[in-house]
Amino acid sequence: MRARLADIAEQADVSEATVSRVLNGKPGVAESTRQAVLTALDLLGYDRPSRLRRKSAGLVGLVMPELTNPIFPAFAQIIETALARHGYTPVLCTQTPGGVHEDDYVQMLLDRGVAGIIYVSGLHADSSTDPQRYVKLRERGLPIVLVNGFLEGIDAPFISNDDVASMELALTHLVHLGHTRIGLAVGPDRFVPVIRKIAGFRNSMATLLGREDVEDLIERTMFTVEGGAAAANRLLDKGATAIVCGSDLMALGAIRAARQRGLDVPRDLSVVGYDDSTLIAFTDPPLTTVRQSVQAMGEAAVRALLDEIAGEPAPRAEYVFRPELVVRGSTGACPKD
Repeated sequence: MRARLADIAEQADVSEATVSRVLNGKPGVAESTRQAVLTALDLLGYDRPSRLRRKSAGLVGLVMPELTNPIFPAFAQIIETALARHGYTPVLCTQTPGGVHEDDYVQMLLDRGVAGIIYVSGLHADSSTDPQRYVKLRERGLPIVLVNGFLEGIDAPFISNDDVASMELALTHLVHLGHTRIGLAVGPDRFVPVIRKIAGFRNSMATLLGREDVEDLIERTMFTVEGGAAAANRLLDKGATAIVCGSDLMALGAIRAARQRGLDVPRDLSVVGYDDSTLIAFTDPPLTTVRQSVQAMGEAAVRALLDEIAGEPAPRAEYVFRPELVVRGSTGACPKD
């Protein structure tokens, strides 16, 4: 116990006697000092005594797709950490093909009396979905925030990445490297982020290269390694020297497809990913990618939800965050031949 007290005291920069007083609930300790000791407990991985544990302000649902794409665990970690910092207990609900449907998750969350729900790339991102499921939640007064996917007519804040700007960033980079035959590999175009990426791709190809008809350079597939490889093979057959992908996983598939053809990345083919997922900087080659502002977007989603819960709703709008191009080793000059 003394060794434990010593560790906590050192971490909090207080005496062991002060640590003992806090742990035993004794008076005579300043609130700032008490918080320093409790924070030291948390940082060192010690459980707080039951009487000193934070009381949960309530449950908040976090609904998102499967976690095989590393960008979704990144969102989950940031949102869960921000919620916990404000005393809320997050309930993570992930959707997998053939698994629990979003509506079933929501009913489960409602049965448990959640204070609100944050959706990340949920059904709201599907332009073919029925927005009434969200309208009904708002009609019953449940605070919700929707991330990456905008639907008209829903009384809720939206947090989005600027998909149009992401295409401008990627294509400007590739054009400066001399590429003119640039392909786009994205997922199904019923999803709002895909619709916007395609629009951004068309706009940038017209602005930067004067190309109006680029439909033959757009491949719609799945947001997977295999989908990226399939799209890359079709684009390579059409003479593409560079490919912009709708996710980092798709970009890894494109690199795989190029290598299976005996091509080198980036000497023979330049590849740009999307998201800047965990460990992407350490791939071979390190992936040039468009980085979503995951930290800022996740924290903004939590702030918006907490404002909704507190009865101080943010102005109804879509809050759009500009991405950043991270240039690494998967892009290079256009092959001369």
